[in-house]
Amino acid sequence: MNGIAGRVAAAGTGLRQFKRGTSPQPERGVLIGAILDACADAGFEPSEIDGFTTYGDDNNEPVRLMPDLGMKELRWSSSVFGGGGGGIAGAIGQAAGAILTGQATAIIVYRALVQGNSGRLSQAVMAHHLNSHMVGAGLVSPAQMCALRANRMFDYYGVPKQVAEDVVRACYYHGSRNPDAVTYGAEFSHEAYEGSRYIAEPFHLLDCSRENDGAGAILLVSAERARDLKKKPVYVLGVAQGAAMGWGDLLENDDDDQYATAGFKSVAQHLWRQTGLKPADIDVAQVYENFSAQAIASIVDHGFCSWEEAGDFIRFENLIAPTGKLPINTSGGNIGQGFIHGVGMMVECVHQLRGESSNPVPDAKTCLLAGGPGAPIVSSAIFGTERPG
Repeated sequence: MNGIAGRVAAAGTGLRQFKRGTSPQPERGVLIGAILDACADAGFEPSEIDGFTTYGDDNNEPVRLMPDLGMKELRWSSSVFGGGGGGIAGAIGQAAGAILTGQATAIIVYRALVQGNSGRLSQAVMAHHLNSHMVGAGLVSPAQMCALRANRMFDYYGVPKQVAEDVVRACYYHGSRNPDAVTYGAEFSHEAYEGSRYIAEPFHLLDCSRENDGAGAILLVSAERARDLKKKPVYVLGVAQGAAMGWGDLLENDDDDQYATAGFKSVAQHLWRQTGLKPADIDVAQVYENFSAQAIASIVDHGFCSWEEAGDFIRFENLIAPTGKLPINTSGGNIGQGFIHGVGMMVECVHQLRGESSNPVPDAKTCLLAGGPGAPIVSSAIFGTERPG
């Protein structure tokens, strides 16, 4: 068993989300609100926070958060390299490592994005992922890069395009039942999906994640400390992050057989070995979907099915709570709930395992968090309701 399993727990969550351009506060103010919400959720005094970790070019330096929270001292601060949502689970791993080694005792994992302050997320992605070689070839947006991989998946591996629509439909299904989602009460239809404009073929508008202003945070503490707090602890069972051989300056994998993947093959293998779990042991998953096809590739990379099996396994009825074989994105995900660089999916892992989700999976004991697929560095984590051993 790995050194993390069950020794660190999520004790509180906070999430504040607004339509892009409508945030009532600047970015740091929204983030402070989300952190205070996480502390209130846990019954935890904000002044006792002593560490922070984030991912994806967050602009909010931890030392600048200290005065607003009344913190006594800062003992840990870190950020995951990569510039994308691939680092979301890696941030959890960094926080867990700091707690387990005694470098900090109460760490906030966060991400904030108010585009009036920090700019459009797509601009940040371009700065990291799209070098002059790519731009010179006409690749000027994340959608175009991911579209190349999606077409490879459909044309070479024979994954039915219907699978992408089923992923989007499942996200809308869950979002329509979540009062905090941008799609709350909305109806999904095949006609609307097919009729939405192309962004980068094969992606229609509805295949793409939304952009919202907001911030999210979870409070991580030791398992022992979590037992004394307000809410039921949700334990970190394992975390893995990294990149497979072949990724480099061009940020594209040179292995022809892996070109359509989400970059998780080696990371997923490390996660399963680390935890002693296997795909069949996962009750529910939050699968980062910057674009619908990348969620499909992530599911395949994590071993839930093969390319050949994707058409049968990744179907709408299998992806929804409460009865699906693998309910995904039960708050609506980046497509249905709203997109603050995926932080809402991290929060939903905790809500789902506490029984607080708007789309509960009965008796769920494990939840997979798969970070942003196709990023230079990717990461995954597994949360659980029970401590191993």
